[in-house]
Amino acid sequence: MKAFYAVLLAAAVTNAAPAFAEPSSASPLLGVWSVDVAKLTTPPAERPKSVTITYSEAGAGKWRTKVDVVLHDGKAVQAISTYVPDGTATPVEGNLEADMAATRLPEPGVMVTALARGGQPGSMRTYTVAPDGKTMTETVVYFTQQGVPAMRTNYFNRVR
Repeated sequence: MKAFYAVLLAAAVTNAAPAFAEPSSASPLLGVWSVDVAKLTTPPAERPKSVTITYSEAGAGKWRTKVDVVLHDGKAVQAISTYVPDGTATPVEGNLEADMAATRLPEPGVMVTALARGGQPGSMRTYTVAPDGKTMTETVVYFTQQGVPAMRTNYFNRVR
């Protein structure tokens, strides 16, 4: 279940990309996205009822990511991060799966995120908006409890 919460948090990009795109209202990432719950790889009984990610501009070159989740038992949880998308680590409020994130925008429709909790690496995520701007994929790279690298893809639809 803990690994699933990786789906829930969008926040930051790694330092792997040498440059980043300046945040702008032209970025197709900005807006509200809802995960396609039916396509999650989590067992159906453990899947959340909903996951919504909102990317918005926060002024002064900063972005804000807000993740709202309604868990399978109906409990609502939220995570929020405000950051400059330049790869610098910033705090994540909320306590889902990460307390720090680093974000970079290598191009307008792509966001790369690195998450950590308690000083320990968490997962890496790449968010890519489709050319039509209606869907977004999240590729999550993480390590199993046995230390084996793994990947999964989650699918989001634009709400607005």
